[in-house]
Amino acid sequence: MSELAKNSVVSRVKKRPDIIRLYANITKDLDKVEERLKLYSRSHNKLIAEISNYLFQKGGKRIRPALLMLCSKMLGYNGKEHILMSTLVETIHTASLIHDDIIDNSEFRRGKESIHVRWGPNITVLLGDYLYIKALGTSLQSKHHRITQILTDTSTRMIEGELSEYCMSGNQNLAEEDYLDIINKKTASLFSASCQIGGILGQASKKEENSLKEYGTNIGMTFQIIDDLLDFIGDEKILGKPVLSDLSESRITLPLIYTLNNDGKENRERIAELMKKKILEKDSLEEVLKIVKSNGALDYTSKKAEEFSLKSREIISQFPKSSHRDALALLPEYVLSRKK
Repeated sequence: MSELAKNSVVSRVKKRPDIIRLYANITKDLDKVEERLKLYSRSHNKLIAEISNYLFQKGGKRIRPALLMLCSKMLGYNGKEHILMSTLVETIHTASLIHDDIIDNSEFRRGKESIHVRWGPNITVLLGDYLYIKALGTSLQSKHHRITQILTDTSTRMIEGELSEYCMSGNQNLAEEDYLDIINKKTASLFSASCQIGGILGQASKKEENSLKEYGTNIGMTFQIIDDLLDFIGDEKILGKPVLSDLSESRITLPLIYTLNNDGKENRERIAELMKKKILEKDSLEEVLKIVKSNGALDYTSKKAEEFSLKSREIISQFPKSSHRDALALLPEYVLSRKK
């Protein structure tokens, strides 16, 4: 990574907002979401109960529930439905991770063994399906009938993104535009839906609702681009999973797209030769990483994430000032500077 990129990352980490402070106004509500998630662990089926209990042990940053809550409260919402809706978006997110880990054959998630490693892929696929269906079914309890449609459409988009990513695996002609479309569907769509649902609960105007959707999309794009960048520059102990895992599975992300489009012919041909292998060995990974680090790809990726982060901050600044809006304005910076 160039000195410019290193300095940019160090600067962002130093300025990184404290997540505890960002969540100060919603801490009790997030605790209630944790309690709701534990309820999903209760089942007469011992296998569902056992796996769900393992799955929903407190972990992760719960950014999607936090976005939903902050958006609703920024608009003056004082009801209780945001707890249920926040639980559902986190459940859908979890279901997507379960399927994602099977597709990618990822052995670890948040520092623990992936579900499919412990219980096998067949059971894991069914559990992912179970969580999707249960979340969508539970959403019917809302008096806002649009929410079920939003969650259904979002789940469809997420699966479309996963399928597109799988089909494009190893495709060295993948354009940046196609990559952005994939992560928009796969990741940003649920961020967007979380913010939109928060807006609906807070009785947002159509203009406000669209702004919240766009805010969520941009922070979601930031999140995924940083996730892909961390695959090249992250610390395995902090990430809770091996670095270069995307690269080892020939998944084409933005740093590699930039390299294939902008590096010299010799390096491009060398990468093409290495990536003919289905799975790259350690020496090949290190060689590709050295090339990527040498040509400005990581700087470019970092700047692209910053563009989306800035856009999300610009959008949320249009809302009246409040402590909830301030938290929403700082969350893009938190996402941009994250190390795991």
